[in-house]
Amino acid sequence: MVTKKVPRKVTKKAKTKAKPPSATKLVLVRHAVTEQTGPMLTGRAPGVDLSDDGRRQAKALGERLAEIPVAAVYASPIERTAQTAEAIATHHGVDVSELPGVIEADYGEWTGGKLADLAKTELWKTVQRAPSRARFPGGESLAEMQGRMVTALEAVVADHAGEIVVVVSHADPIKAAIAHFTGLHLDLFQRLVVSPASVTIFDLSPYGAALVKCNDTGDLDELQRSERPEGSGPANLVEDGPAPSERSNRDG
Repeated sequence: MVTKKVPRKVTKKAKTKAKPPSATKLVLVRHAVTEQTGPMLTGRAPGVDLSDDGRRQAKALGERLAEIPVAAVYASPIERTAQTAEAIATHHGVDVSELPGVIEADYGEWTGGKLADLAKTELWKTVQRAPSRARFPGGESLAEMQGRMVTALEAVVADHAGEIVVVVSHADPIKAAIAHFTGLHLDLFQRLVVSPASVTIFDLSPYGAALVKCNDTGDLDELQRSERPEGSGPANLVEDGPAPSERSNRDG
């Protein structure tokens, strides 16, 4: 007798849809004002603290960020950035971590110079019109500054996937980072303005970078909102940005 084989019913396992990686919200903060902010290229000169106005700015900034679930606070290893970062970190029960890669540009022989005098030099024209080719005498190039700034920020983002992290730095490094993450050539970064105690927010994920706020000194509602829909590409949003300007804000 031949026994007819009945095909065994194969039950397919339901595929579990992988949850897309959460975006990291990178909050870039320029330090608050010092007595030298404006007329002088302070650079990496030691002993430059926040002014009375700067301390008030930093305190107000810390209060703006107080209700945001900040996971970590990093700062350039210079007094004015560390002091600004402390005013933020105190609201979140975290220590400020020093991040050498986001330090101010090494302006070399230009450090401590008056901007009015530096603006008369030939190099100033290159710094303003073709910064990717500018190297400061005895210092670094702006391209080198951008490279180590981006490397440091990408390492922070990798360590804080899905979290909100604050990095306190300086005008030129932040402008260079904005240019990188938005696909703007470094030669155009002087069109950006990053004011003292301002906030620039990036939403960084495997899908790309979205600029949520730029040079903002107002509310921070964007940090409270839900993330972009799954699979969506980078947003193309710049809020509260300044008009293009050729003026330099390399005073720190």
